[in-house]
Amino acid sequence: MKSVAIKQPNELVIEEREVPQPKSGEVRVKVKLAGICGSDSHIYRGHNPFAKYPRVIGHEFFGVIDAVGEGVDQSRIGERVSVDPVISCGCCYPCSVGRPNVCSSLTVLGVHRDGGFSQYAVVPSKNAYVIPNEIDDEFAVMIEPFTIAANATAQLKPTQNDIALIYGAGPMGLTSVQALKGVYNVKEVIVVDRIDERLAMAKSSGADRTINNTSLSLKDELDKLNIKPTIIIDAACHPSILQEAITIASPAARILIMGFSSDPCQITQQGITSKELSIFSSRLNANKFPIVIDWLNKKLIDPKKLITHRFDYTDVVQAIQTFEKDQKQCCKVLLTFS
Repeated sequence: MKSVAIKQPNELVIEEREVPQPKSGEVRVKVKLAGICGSDSHIYRGHNPFAKYPRVIGHEFFGVIDAVGEGVDQSRIGERVSVDPVISCGCCYPCSVGRPNVCSSLTVLGVHRDGGFSQYAVVPSKNAYVIPNEIDDEFAVMIEPFTIAANATAQLKPTQNDIALIYGAGPMGLTSVQALKGVYNVKEVIVVDRIDERLAMAKSSGADRTINNTSLSLKDELDKLNIKPTIIIDAACHPSILQEAITIASPAARILIMGFSSDPCQITQQGITSKELSIFSSRLNANKFPIVIDWLNKKLIDPKKLITHRFDYTDVVQAIQTFEKDQKQCCKVLLTFS
């Protein structure tokens, strides 16, 4: 079989490997589609502190089970499945409180263990979620990105009375827009970005208002509109954002951070306590695949609005370069494997 492997930073090869055999409790997935995420690019460029090399990247993938290991029902062969990349121990403190996404011995497919940019991938049986026939293949491969929004909104508990502001109109910001509007019917969703084409994507995904903050003060703009957000999601992940979010937030607002910036961030404690703000962070997803599958079944979200490019896996370098460089037109890039 062919696999996309990062041998070391900036060295990507498509290499021949033996087709893996599923062990006890595992299934083998014949991969059909995979999505490119920022973390795949970061591993390729050597900017992901969690990755070990060499590594087959890819944590957003969909396919068909074609073999099962000991202890897995043979009837699973032939199932269309989307794969949750989060592998947890099930017994540490985070797992015991329903947060396997931050398991003490967390393993993520495509980061700590070989992932889905391969013609075949072996994964734990419980991580392979059956996809109803009514859900298209391209929607199925988009489930993992939407679980990020599902995980964030599960913490924020949005209501119809909220006014939400999202920093960043990239894939995570846009999945959050769709969740807030399509699932939770939030009264107003505002998206802030510095690229007009991205803001147009946000409008298409359901944003009520967009603001290009390239040359204006976001606080001044919101003050003019008499808007104080009650939910703020940082999907842009610049160190300066948190303090601005604290400043513009309504009293009793909820702020959620999605990013992994390692740069220091200076904030004023008084701004948090004087408004009694709640600050959350969100990583990966905690068993949110069934929730997103339900969203798709009910047509509450529309992944096709995020898919902008498709490549054969043999053109993976061009696909990643497009994802990295075409910030105006590119959102989600899909790779075809079979």
